[in-house]
Amino acid sequence: MEINIPEVHAEVSEAFAHYEKALTTNDVETLDALFWNSEHVIRYGGGENLYGYAEIAAFRASRPSVGLERVLERPVITTFGRDMATACTMFRRTPGKIGRQSQTWARLPEGWRVVAAHVSVIDEPKA
Repeated sequence: MEINIPEVHAEVSEAFAHYEKALTTNDVETLDALFWNSEHVIRYGGGENLYGYAEIAAFRASRPSVGLERVLERPVITTFGRDMATACTMFRRTPGKIGRQSQTWARLPEGWRVVAAHVSVIDEPKA
């Protein structure tokens, strides 16, 4: 299996950037479109465990649309062959806290989609 084929890595990096922009601008339509429309998709969030596309879409439609800006730190995108990838990053939004986001992306007939996601926030570790 080839890791980080340049053109595949570029495709996933573009999809990840598109997702990030949609997230911070509360573009719910794009966020919904970038998740796999399946009962098998999962999103574990900071305060919710969502199973299936319908639960994720309902969450997106009801979440607050303010205070979404954040700064990414150390994003790592790794592709596995031509059809699977992970995208992981830390982020900062709240002083003293570090957010962590992991996504599994798959190339599906409709394009690259998030098939599993996890978001959590921890206290910033002491130096």
